[in-house]
Amino acid sequence: MKRCDWCEKNELYINYHDHEWGIPVHNDREHFELLVLESMQSGLSWLTILKKRENFRMVFDQFDVEKVACYDEQKVQELLNDSGIIRNKLKIHAAINNARCFIEVQKEYGNFDKYIWSFVNYKSIINYYKRIEDTPTSTELSKAISKDLKKRGFKFLGPVTTYSFLQATGLINDHIESCFRKKQV
Repeated sequence: MKRCDWCEKNELYINYHDHEWGIPVHNDREHFELLVLESMQSGLSWLTILKKRENFRMVFDQFDVEKVACYDEQKVQELLNDSGIIRNKLKIHAAINNARCFIEVQKEYGNFDKYIWSFVNYKSIINYYKRIEDTPTSTELSKAISKDLKKRGFKFLGPVTTYSFLQATGLINDHIESCFRKKQV
């Protein structure tokens, strides 16, 4: 079975690729989880995040956006002392800030899902790349969404991180042409 080249040698990557990456997400909790994880990944490998994902879920209250939005400095200190996650103070503060911004988007649109999918007219963009090396790291779309997120107060979501989020949530399908998932998503 042919997969995208980036996941061939690691079981965590293979599982993520086969069961999540590029599959359209329409659940706000999953959107929030991936926003936080993608922003935590900035400057690190995605494998690092996948290895710590279960602990992230535990200490971030299963990515309950309402709970994360209420985190105080005591909770920040707990998170900074937890070696099971990325202990970057700016990224932790960004996650809390982004939870509050996420709630504002939900209030405006009814849910975050309607907001984010509106950028692609509620239909996945399917790209056809032969090699993963051909896949861009950002596009005009990711730049526009990143700009809008920043305008709304979100942090650590530049065009590259936003593009990764779009791929992860299936707004963009960047499985290579020969990948078995290309035809299933």
